[in-house]
Amino acid sequence: MPPVLTVIGVGGMGEAIARRLGSGRPLLIADYDAEHLADVESALRRGGFDVTAQAIDVADRDQVAALADRAASLGEVMSLVHTAGVSPAQATPERIVEVNLVGAAYVIEEFGRVIADGGAGVIIASVAAHIFADAVTPEQGTALATLPASELAGLPMFAFPDMQPEFASGLAYGYSKRGNVIRVQSAAPLWGDRGARINSVCPGVTATEMGWREFNAEFAHSSYEAMIDKCAAGRFGTAEDIASAAEFLLDPVRSGFITGTDILVDGGVVAGVRSGRIQLT
Repeated sequence: MPPVLTVIGVGGMGEAIARRLGSGRPLLIADYDAEHLADVESALRRGGFDVTAQAIDVADRDQVAALADRAASLGEVMSLVHTAGVSPAQATPERIVEVNLVGAAYVIEEFGRVIADGGAGVIIASVAAHIFADAVTPEQGTALATLPASELAGLPMFAFPDMQPEFASGLAYGYSKRGNVIRVQSAAPLWGDRGARINSVCPGVTATEMGWREFNAEFAHSSYEAMIDKCAAGRFGTAEDIASAAEFLLDPVRSGFITGTDILVDGGVVAGVRSGRIQLT
């Protein structure tokens, strides 16, 4: 059976990953925006890719399960990359938790039952997962790791009474992305039982449509400017930077001993924050 690559979320990062890794194999792409998905599918098909598209809301477990089954029908599910997510400038705190945390947990679980021996998955999280690392208590971390996916949104840490919406969305985003990293680590042994690996990638400020939307949001602009101007790399990240990290983590030769871990692809933002060079407001 041919090795299948599934890419969930085909915005800037997802499309770059699909183009970089999808040649010469069945490629299944999925996205919430059906019109955008159709455009990407058409462009990939015209570029010679063997592509199948399926619209999905990752916050709906049945839809995620159907996508996993669709991937398995195309061949051996060897590679999964999950990039789908919404940002504080795009969504309410509730929707951020549903998509970024619960949706990713559904993907980890449903693709964990179909991933092939020797396969690998990558969950795209965010630099926020590291910035919020100390904000998540050990008890909260245990809950993020062990609760059934459907119960994650009910955690008290996701209740933000009397808080301004933009700040509540920022907290929901940071906690959710921290939850992604924790959830990946927790899932690694179960994926290992199938002979597969799973890891996460935490991008910094990346020049995609979503990245620019966050950069231009009034409530976050000064922090994003500091992360770009004062990070060690001194630039935006690119979708290709993230695709390169995903390619490495999916490669059974170059990264076959790496599972349950996170690669921070942030140009040195976290290093700058921890050293005091970068001040986030």
